[in-house]
Formats: sequence, C-alpha cells, structure tokens
Amino acid sequence: MKKLEQLPWYRRENFVISLFLIPAAFFFVLYIVAPIPISFYYSLFRWDGIGQKIFIGFQNWSELMRDPVFFRALKNNFILVVVSIIVQLPFGIGLALLLNGGRWWTKPLKTIYVLPYLMSSVAIGMLWRYVYEPTFGLVNMFLEAIGKYHWIQDWLGDPKIVLYSVINAINWQFIPFYMILFMAAMTAIPEELYEAAKIDGASPWKSFWTITIPLLMPTITNAATLSLVGSLKYFDLIHVLSGGGPSHASELLATYMYKRSFHHFRMGYGSTIAVALFTIGVVVSSIFMRSARRKEYEGSAL
Repeated sequence: MKKLEQLPWYRRENFVISLFLIPAAFFFVLYIVAPIPISFYYSLFRWDGIGQKIFIGFQNWSELMRDPVFFRALKNNFILVVVSIIVQLPFGIGLALLLNGGRWWTKPLKTIYVLPYLMSSVAIGMLWRYVYEPTFGLVNMFLEAIGKYHWIQDWLGDPKIVLYSVINAINWQFIPFYMILFMAAMTAIPEELYEAAKIDGASPWKSFWTITIPLLMPTITNAATLSLVGSLKYFDLIHVLSGGGPSHASELLATYMYKRSFHHFRMGYGSTIAVALFTIGVVVSSIFMRSARRKEYEGSAL
C-alpha cells in the first residue's frame, strides 16, 4: 500500500473530510454566523425592510436604552429562565427515575410523556388555549366542579398571571426533552455502584444523593445551559398563546423584536433588539457555564 504522503492530494483523508464538511459549514455560516454582523449593520439604519435605508448611527441603540417595553421583555425573559430551570430539570430527573427501569408499565408511559415534545408549538398553543378558555376551558370547569369559584381566572387575559400561564405550557412541552436527556445519562451509571451502596446499608434516597446526582452533574449543567439559552430566545408558545399581551405583560425579547420588525416595519430597530438579545445570551450563558464548570472542578478536586 502507498504511504499517506504518497497519495494524490485529492485522495488524502483530510481533504475528503473537508469535502464532506463544506456543505454543512456553508449553511452554518450562511444562517448562523453571517446574520450576526448583518443585524448589527442594519441596526445603524432607519429602514422599513423594503425602501431606502437611512443611516442614523447609534440612534436605535439610544432609543433601546430608553425603551420601557424592552426592559419589561428582558425581565420576563429572565423570569422564564429561572422558572424553566427550577421546574423543567427537577421534573425531568423525577420522570427519568420513575421510568428508568424494565417494569412493564414504563414503556407506555414513556410514549405518553414524550408526546408533548413531539407536537408542534402551534398545536400545543391551540390545545392550551382551550385549556385556559375563561368560560369552557378545562381549568376553570375543573375549579367550578370542585367548588373553588374564587380561583377561577382569565388565565390569558390577566396581566398578573398571563406570563406564568404561558410558562406552565412551555414547561409541559419541554419537560419530556430533559426526561430523555437524564434517562440517557442514567443508563451510563454502573449498576455495581448501587449494589455496593445497598450492601453498605444505604437507602434508595441516600444512593440518589450520593451516586445519581454527582454522576449526573455534567448532564445537569448542560441541561441548565440549554434551558437558559432556549428561554432567552424563546418565541413560539408566547406568540401563539398571548402574543406578548395583554399590555406587554407576557412580552419576551423575541416577540418584541418580531413586532417591531414585521408589525411596525422598523427593521433597523428590530435588528437592534436582535443584536442585544444575542449579546445578552452570549454573556449570560458564558458566565453560567464558567461558574458551573468551576464548581464542578472544585467538587471533583475534593
């Protein structure tokens, strides 16, 4: 056989690998990398998306810093981040523990629990609209049936609770994803560790805290990062269920960007919000990941 150095350049392994990577790299640059500087460029203009662009420098950025709706949307995004992490991850771990076994009833439950994640966001939004409907919705009908009339609410019309109503639907959609993630991680934990702990007299609860949780920490860190980044840029269910209303009570940065760009035809200002959202996401996720890795390193060192 010819040595690697003696092969023609077009038959060398690195060239063949690069050839297969070029299409993916092209679309990655086109749809992921390129829009970032392009959006910043557009943020320097007053533009309706069709007509002539008018250069205005950093006026859009100055307006953004004085925009109360932007800061309200930013606050709602961080509420979504916190609630998503403290609800989706524990429920995901709990369901993974419940279904991580060979019992006969786990297979149908796995199928049932994963269905919300397989449904489209529009379908989920329409479903939860019927759940929250003030007169004939399932929630209010149930509360009426058990006599809790004072708990009946306009779940999508009350500015005080609309955000949490939509977050509840978001959690219902994404808990199955983290369930699958943690189930996959749990299968990699050696069964011998639990057997040794049982011989030493450890209870299932003790084994969970001393074996399962420590070995799941890398997965928990990755899951929390995914939840954080996904919550910062979330759009789908908010747009379908509440549209960011009423009175911007459930507005997120992504929905506000969409409205400014495609409802008010202020593409320059919408691009400004997009760049701000990207910057916030990068900074927050970087700080979070660095902090999580430092804690993980300190824990392993101990």
